Amino acid sequence: MKKIGIIGLGLIGASILKKLAKNEKYELFCYSNSSFKKALKYTKNASNDINIVKSCDIVFVCCEVSKTLAILKKLDKILPKKTIVTDVASIKSKLLNKEFNYNFILSHPMAGSEKSGFEASSASLFKDCKWLIEKENKLLKEIILELEAKPLKINMKEHDKMCAQISHLPTILAFLLFDVAKDNSKQIASSGFRDMTRLAITNSDLALSMFNLNQKNILKAFDELTKKLNRLKKMSDDEKIILFKELASKRAKMYDNNGKNIFKI
Repeated sequence: MKKIGIIGLGLIGASILKKLAKNEKYELFCYSNSSFKKALKYTKNASNDINIVKSCDIVFVCCEVSKTLAILKKLDKILPKKTIVTDVASIKSKLLNKEFNYNFILSHPMAGSEKSGFEASSASLFKDCKWLIEKENKLLKEIILELEAKPLKINMKEHDKMCAQISHLPTILAFLLFDVAKDNSKQIASSGFRDMTRLAITNSDLALSMFNLNQKNILKAFDELTKKLNRLKKMSDDEKIILFKELASKRAKMYDNNGKNIFKI
């Protein structure tokens, strides 16, 4: 039986817990200052003492992005060399090339919700989602597959730039789009505005971390968006129609009927 540690019981950590709790191959150990008592429904090994994970074979660090590095340093003092530790942070710039006593592997599940916290978590959160990993590891890959996600090895040096384009900039824009609309416009808004601004109810601490910690890449992505808008203004109507049709066709093929990303380069 493999021992799995989970640090942090928000959306990601609690979803890992709920999915693996009934799997007899694993024994789960959870640490959280605020939600550890909620985890006792799924495992008897839950505490507000981080030492509870010290005997684990693998530890998932699922705390807030801004606290991840501090937690990794704490774990460095209590975990043996053989332990695998992976983070799930959406920003990697502060974690690149960090060395610890244990076997540290950068990773990031491309799954989430505008909602947050233990109550928002779900055992099916990771189903068919890509889980980015820095390098191959048998145990980590096994657990990712048990979570029904799809491991995908990428260059983590490119991670923050990629996430700025497909996650962080869209989140910031959702807030700003909501703010741009006047109240008399909001009262007639329908599904288009609802869907475009869904990310505007993202946890404010997470949005702040995104903007502060990945601001350089977010602004680069915004500059590219501005260039494309300026280019659009200069196009003829025929050119605009061709562009809109081309982009609509590509977007239509990007997700399957269940909303899962099936895009391939």
